[in-house]
Amino acid sequence: MRPSFFHHLHPPTIPSKQSRWRYTLGAGGTAIFLVLVLIVTGTLEMFYYIPTPENAPLTVQTISYLVPFGGLVRNLHFWSAQLLLIVTSIHLVRVVFTGSYAPPRRFNYLLGLALFVLAILLDFSGYVLRWDTGIQWALVTGTNLIKTIPIVGGTLYGALIGGSEPGPATLIRFYALHIFGLMLPTAFLVGWHAFRVRRDGGIAVAPPNLHSDNARITRFELVRREILAMIFTSSALLLLSIFLPAPIAAPIQGIPALSGTATAPWFFLWVQQMLKWGDPFLWGVVVPLCVLLILALFPFVFPRPAVHELGSWFPKSNRLAQITLGVIAIMIILLSLLANVH
Repeated sequence: MRPSFFHHLHPPTIPSKQSRWRYTLGAGGTAIFLVLVLIVTGTLEMFYYIPTPENAPLTVQTISYLVPFGGLVRNLHFWSAQLLLIVTSIHLVRVVFTGSYAPPRRFNYLLGLALFVLAILLDFSGYVLRWDTGIQWALVTGTNLIKTIPIVGGTLYGALIGGSEPGPATLIRFYALHIFGLMLPTAFLVGWHAFRVRRDGGIAVAPPNLHSDNARITRFELVRREILAMIFTSSALLLLSIFLPAPIAAPIQGIPALSGTATAPWFFLWVQQMLKWGDPFLWGVVVPLCVLLILALFPFVFPRPAVHELGSWFPKSNRLAQITLGVIAIMIILLSLLANVH
């Protein structure tokens, strides 16, 4: 069979053992596919969405209930964004738990971490664009955290909000941020990240003389598996979109205020729980940034995984990194569950 353009995007062969789903979890390729779904569905929504406080919630309702297949498109966009956060989290765990962050893949690990942060910010900014009562925590508490930053907090808040309090300028700025400030860089970094995977030697694996299984699969088999993964992901997205519609609430009337029932988006519930403990700058800004810094320092401060252990889960030589990430993940999950309980 003659290779097509899509086949040429892949290396001629890759290690068979490390290409199995139970090793990669299919997370990297699935994340790229979800980004493509977000771009397509988001572009379609732009034909109807009007970013003003008066029209935004009404156009969201129009898309959901009046535009042919608009509800399906919006649901696909919503669930692709939620799954992207889950899949990128799984991908991060897989990279650390297999020791695939060490040189020469250190820079690409940082690119992937930047994409993870962009995915969170994209979800957050897209959440605000609904401009209904369901986004009050994100709009009021989330943006007010910026104010707590010493010296520059007030300036940054004014630049993001467009004034002293949320209003028409806020929605326009979040709309521009969502599309031009976040989505375009994300699309660029996704391409760069995928390019660096191949540039850095593909899947992390020990040299042939250090393991017995040297079997490899061709690019044709790899593309076939990717197509199957896309079909599976598309099926899951369709099922979620049909049976679990994206949230929608009553429009915000006047200046947004924080009600007693307002809750954070699910990916920020752990921050909401910590804010109950005291100083918002400490718990809402410093601690999350420290978590991000710790993740970014993994390739620099933890021992480099032994070469002969590459290409397998839980190498003994990087147990400290595994334990650190495990503790961070467990704490975030527990705090999120506590926020739901209370």
